Amino acid sequence: MVGLYCDFFTQCEQSTANILGSVLKQLARRGGIPEQVREAFRKAKREFGGRGLLFPGMVDILKKTLTSLRRLYICIDALDECIPKHRRELLESLREIVAVCPNIRVFFTGRPHIEKNIMESFSQAVRISLSPSAGDIGSYLEMRLDRDPDPEAMDAELRADIMRIIPEKVSEM
Repeated sequence: MVGLYCDFFTQCEQSTANILGSVLKQLARRGGIPEQVREAFRKAKREFGGRGLLFPGMVDILKKTLTSLRRLYICIDALDECIPKHRRELLESLREIVAVCPNIRVFFTGRPHIEKNIMESFSQAVRISLSPSAGDIGSYLEMRLDRDPDPEAMDAELRADIMRIIPEKVSEM
């Protein structure tokens, strides 16, 4: 399994090439990169002034690498945090890869508004909807409030408001 997290604060760095490159890097650490793939990286590094492979070559290299694996799960967490342009490109690239490598399974997490993007690329995708319960939210808030580095800044009334209002607002989402 390889996993990635799309971070809102580093969106500009999360291009499709960087995300797919991260998949390759994780596979390389496991020793699953064929020699022809390693050579393609060496060649690209020499040809492009040390930049490494560019996006189109990355998809081809991934196809070559992944066809040799018996099974691989690719998990991309918080896909909704990926810039829409890169998200669309990433989904299309993964669809292309999965079409050639049926041994690959892709798992995405994200907020509901990206479901349409996923279904456009993966029409057979299985959707599992998860929502936190009011109890889960309350437990999380308690934990965070108990770890407040400046507890004197909050009185009992403010704490009670936080514990009441935030679960209400989340349940309306």
